[in-house]
Amino acid sequence: MELLQLAGLLFAALAAVLWAVHNVIVRVATRTGTVADTLAVVLAVNVVCLVPFSAVAYYPDYGLTPVAAAAFAAAGLAGLLLGRLCMFEAITAIGASRTTPVVSASTLVSTGLAVWFLGETITTRHLIGILCIVSGIAVISWLTAADAGGDTSLRGIGLSLLFPLAAAAFIGIEPVLIRVGLTAGTPIPVGLSVMIAAAAVSYLGVRRVRDGAISLPRHGKGRRWYVWAGLSSSAGLIAYFAALEAAPVVIVIPILQVSPLVVLVISAAFLPRRVERVTFRLVLAAAVVVVGATLVSLSG
Repeated sequence: MELLQLAGLLFAALAAVLWAVHNVIVRVATRTGTVADTLAVVLAVNVVCLVPFSAVAYYPDYGLTPVAAAAFAAAGLAGLLLGRLCMFEAITAIGASRTTPVVSASTLVSTGLAVWFLGETITTRHLIGILCIVSGIAVISWLTAADAGGDTSLRGIGLSLLFPLAAAAFIGIEPVLIRVGLTAGTPIPVGLSVMIAAAAVSYLGVRRVRDGAISLPRHGKGRRWYVWAGLSSSAGLIAYFAALEAAPVVIVIPILQVSPLVVLVISAAFLPRRVERVTFRLVLAAAVVVVGATLVSLSG
């Protein structure tokens, strides 16, 4: 059991790093490309990397019930599609180092839903964590508006946080839906494949209706960034589910919350200042959000 938990810790740490790399790559990719193209390629890479394996490895019994299939599909629409779309828009607008800490507030959403639907209680540690998250988000929103030379009024701050907070809400819903699917006995790779397929098909349908045609970006250099974002996303999903399979959620989730700090380190080290400006105050605010999310997770 101890070896399994150690494996879970390692997979969770790997997932945190991969998600951070993914967010920074998205920031670079959207400098010359669009959010729509980025999401299309990332979803396509996810499908190619993960769905065929599950289709072959678990054939013919995939362990799917109608309830499980609906839950995983809804999780894909909420987390992988709507959550990603809002997150990519936020990264484009305010940067990866500002978006990722706010999206970490999805832990707060998940906790609230657990209390509401599962009858769990809020402890003192939960309350402290909530205060940290709210305070950290407030500071990040102010710094985002002030650093960009934009509107620091309440209206301006609200607009700057619209997409990252929406991403946090959609991503926070996802674990509850996944839990519903997993309780039906569906293997994790199969559930993950259903999530990805549902998100990809839905997004392609929207693109088809809106644009009349579906095409991947043709610019060579930009497309390479999109593919790298998809590969890091796919690897992060695999590591995330492997961690959950090997260790309890209360061990895995807090480790994943270090992803915002990894984003800050990568941004400061590799991105030009004109692309991503990381300040000491922003680092402190991000750390407060991470601490709050960790406290909430550990109280589960």
